[in-house]
Amino acid sequence: MRRSKKSSKNKIITVVVLICIVVLAIALSMNKPKTDVAQDEVDIANHESEIEVKPEEPAKEPEPVKNDINIFKGNDRPIAFMIDNNKNAQPHASINSTYMVYEIIVEGGETRLMALFKGTNADQVGPIRSARHYFLDYAMENDAIYAHLGLSPQADSDMKSFHINNINGQVYDTGKARTNTSLYWRVTHKKAPHNAYTNTASILKIAAEKGYATTSNKESVLNYVSEEVELVSTDAILANSVKIPYSKGHTVEYKYNLDTKRYTRYSKGRKMTDEISKEDVTTKNIIITFAKNYTLDDGENKGRQDVVTVGELDGYYITNGKAIKIKCIKKGRTEQTTYVDMQGKEINVNDGNTWVNVCPIDANVVISE
Repeated sequence: MRRSKKSSKNKIITVVVLICIVVLAIALSMNKPKTDVAQDEVDIANHESEIEVKPEEPAKEPEPVKNDINIFKGNDRPIAFMIDNNKNAQPHASINSTYMVYEIIVEGGETRLMALFKGTNADQVGPIRSARHYFLDYAMENDAIYAHLGLSPQADSDMKSFHINNINGQVYDTGKARTNTSLYWRVTHKKAPHNAYTNTASILKIAAEKGYATTSNKESVLNYVSEEVELVSTDAILANSVKIPYSKGHTVEYKYNLDTKRYTRYSKGRKMTDEISKEDVTTKNIIITFAKNYTLDDGENKGRQDVVTVGELDGYYITNGKAIKIKCIKKGRTEQTTYVDMQGKEINVNDGNTWVNVCPIDANVVISE
């Protein structure tokens, strides 16, 4: 009995001690100072005050849409045809089917044209003439197969140096009227040497046989946009008439048609027409580039020219009845030309064909109402 009473007494003491400990703990927690919580709140406030509040950026103007361009699309590799521009060669076949045409001076104060086609089935192109080396600079920047009929010694040398994919019609010219198998042929309504023709299908056939690529992912030289480009800057001038004298014997003119918003082209005082469609030759865009030219001392005394295409050249961009001054920047013969406004920003170009007139640096160009 004694052992049992003692055990019960010990249990009671243990319970009492535990109750005291619990009560003491509760009391201590109720009397704990709140400085830790207050300090936490202060720290959070200080941290928030240190956060840099950035001002809202102004809304940016949307970039012009560039994925709906019609004049330059697909991966068909461009073909550049060397076109005769002598008065006896005019009119030109399929010239209105081009996306770009370059006109540059050659010997005798004449000019020749380099007509560029892309993804177009032109059944007759010409008249075709011989190559000049400075046209290669613009063929390369378009990654174009270069089709010609003969070539100057300088062009021959440069084609080898730059590994130009070219097709010389002298190899394929029958000298006769066209047949079902003709690749280059002659017409009878024009006199030689102004009567040689070919077409895009023939060039592509020859290119495939030579192992040339017939597709290309090269981007366009010009910065085309789908929205209509209106030149509204303060330095824009009216350009309803454009006159470009290449030499005493050759002047080019463009006249603006407000209804069609296109320029009609005149050469040597005559309105130009497309030999195939019989329509007036027109263009949406005109680019003028002033480039130094001089007569080569090549020992042949034929008056062949050299033209300086590389550098920062002055020029104009003309469209929709207005013109602005530009810079035509080409850093190397194989490099693409960048056309920028006078603030150094690349110009937007209307979705349409373009004539690039690379004219003598001292040409008295007249742009007027």
